[in-house]
Amino acid sequence: MLRRFLAIAAVVVAASSLLTAPAQATSRHGGYLALGDSVAFGYRPNADYSNAAAFSGYAEKYAALRGLRLANASCPGETTGSLLVVTAPSNGCENGYRLAYPLHVSYAGAQIDYAVRYLRTHRDTKLVTLTIGANDMFLCQDNTPDHCTGASFNAALNQVSRNLAAILSAVRAQYRGDLVLVSYYSLDYRDPTQVAQVKALNAALVQVTRRYHGKVADGFTAFLVASLRTGGDPCAAGLLVKLPTGGCDVHPSAAGHRALTAALAFAR
Repeated sequence: MLRRFLAIAAVVVAASSLLTAPAQATSRHGGYLALGDSVAFGYRPNADYSNAAAFSGYAEKYAALRGLRLANASCPGETTGSLLVVTAPSNGCENGYRLAYPLHVSYAGAQIDYAVRYLRTHRDTKLVTLTIGANDMFLCQDNTPDHCTGASFNAALNQVSRNLAAILSAVRAQYRGDLVLVSYYSLDYRDPTQVAQVKALNAALVQVTRRYHGKVADGFTAFLVASLRTGGDPCAAGLLVKLPTGGCDVHPSAAGHRALTAALAFAR
């Protein structure tokens, strides 16, 4: 564990310098398909929502770093269910963001349908990444009597696992290359309850991903390492988007996305 911790710390430091320099295309050209929710989208509040190019996250940073052609199909508010079926409950994707604002790539139907079409027609794809599942838990918090703290939490995790298995099965039916789950970070490593919930979600996601021969970019540890100097507070460390009213939003800042990019580089 200590060896992995130190290795990721070294990658975070090294990648931070690389990602602040002009990106250099490498010989590893090919396609890169990014799937998932607002974290994968690069969402931040109070941006120009009418311009998808105003949002840039770990997928854009990694694609530029490695000279890959990116198709980012992610959608803010996407759940594991709505990624599979557009009529499934989402946390503001199909029933909000997609109705009003453009995504990085335009498509009709569910995100998984776009993914299958993309992989079927882009045989030079070198990488597929995925960040999904947090919005399922947010919906669970909003719509269950115990606010997703008891039996409903476990039920939600089981549903996330089933949905993720369906997602990865569809991806693997078309694609055998690198598949990487970018796991979630804690909003506050000083809060043991919140940390335990994030760890439980990540554990469920990782278990399914491994079953489909996927790798894991450890976003949880990347944020932990990067927030050590502030005692485990990612907001104070500048890893989350600062709010004008004080405090932080739940989404990564540019520095937060650099940490996730470093985790992705380490995973590959």
